[in-house]
Amino acid sequence: MSVAILLVAIVPALLVAAAFFDLTTYTIPNLLPGAMALLFAVFALTLAVGDHALTWHQLYLHLFAGFIGLLLGMGMFAVGWIGGGDAKLFAAALLWLGWDVLYDYVVLALLLGGVLTMALLMLRRMPLPRALAQLPWFARLAEQKAGVPYGVALALAALHVLPNTDVFRLAAIS
Repeated sequence: MSVAILLVAIVPALLVAAAFFDLTTYTIPNLLPGAMALLFAVFALTLAVGDHALTWHQLYLHLFAGFIGLLLGMGMFAVGWIGGGDAKLFAAALLWLGWDVLYDYVVLALLLGGVLTMALLMLRRMPLPRALAQLPWFARLAEQKAGVPYGVALALAALHVLPNTDVFRLAAIS
């Protein structure tokens, strides 16, 4: 198994971990998006040598997508739409996904975020069964004034889009 494939395989695990942490604690540890960014740098360096290299143009577009994600994420955080961990996860995911699928990722994340929000609004209107109410993380999700763990939608959208990226295809053939 090549290093590139291994690195691409770690990214979904980090996305799942981010979704899990956000769902259960309403936080995304900085370690997760930080590791994703670091792994992208290692991935790009790994593919810089060999027959199936990441071109400078591709690398630039991935860096640009990550930068756009960081700016958008900071803006959404500044107006209170998402948390700081969500903003960092958004930027780190876009670093991996790249410019080519940015639109698809954003639209899917918005749709999944809307579904998640609607599901939580419905949950918060119903009495919780005792077994679920005894789970602290689930009880917190059901609180009327609780936020939305948007990292779940961001991670699921990234997991869906990742196989359609140039990075994924390059890792598969390296």
